[in-house]
Amino acid sequence: MAGVAFALLLGAAIVLMRIAVPSGNAADLTVDQDKRWAVQVALEIVPFAGIFFLWFMGALRAHTGPAEDRFVATVFLGSGFVFVATLFASAAAAGTVLAEGTPSDFGRHFAYTLLATYAMRMAAVFVLATSTIGRMLGVFPRPLALLGTVVGLVLLVVGSGVPWSELVFPVWALILSLYILRVRRGTPRRPPTPTEPP
Repeated sequence: MAGVAFALLLGAAIVLMRIAVPSGNAADLTVDQDKRWAVQVALEIVPFAGIFFLWFMGALRAHTGPAEDRFVATVFLGSGFVFVATLFASAAAAGTVLAEGTPSDFGRHFAYTLLATYAMRMAAVFVLATSTIGRMLGVFPRPLALLGTVVGLVLLVVGSGVPWSELVFPVWALILSLYILRVRRGTPRRPPTPTEPP
C-alpha cells in the first residue's frame, strides 16, 4: 500500500507541476499567477510522497527476502536514499523560488535541474537495481523485470528532454505495488508454531 500511495502522490505532484509549467524547459519556468496554486499543492504533496517511498523500499526488501546480492542491494538502497534527498532538495528550492517576488534564473534553473535531471536519474538507478534483484532472485515475473529495465533506461537516457516522461516512474511503482499486493493476498498465512504467539 505504501508503494501505491507513493505512486499516486508523486504522479499527482508531477501532473500539477506540468500544469503550471507545461513547457518543461528550465529557461521558461515562469509560473502563471493563476496556476501558482498547482505548484503550491505539488510542493505540499512531495514530502508525503518521499515518506511513502521509504516505506515502499522496505516493502520491496521484505518481498525479496533475505537472499539478496549485497552489491545490488547497496545500489538499491543508495539510489533510493539519494532519490528522496534530491526530491526533497528540489522541492525546497522550488518553494524558495516560488516565495520570491521575482525569482532569479539561477534559482529556477537549479530547482528544475535538481528534480528533472538528478532525482530522475537516481530513480532510474533505483528501478534498474530493483528489477535486477527481482530477476536474480526470481521474485518478479520476467515481463515485470523487463518493464523495469525499460523504465529505468527511459529515465536514464531520456531524462528531462521529453516532457511528462518522468511519469513512467510512479506508473512503474504502481504496477509493481499492485503485483506485490496480489501475490501477498494469494499467499496463505503460515499457522503459528506452538512456541509462537498466535
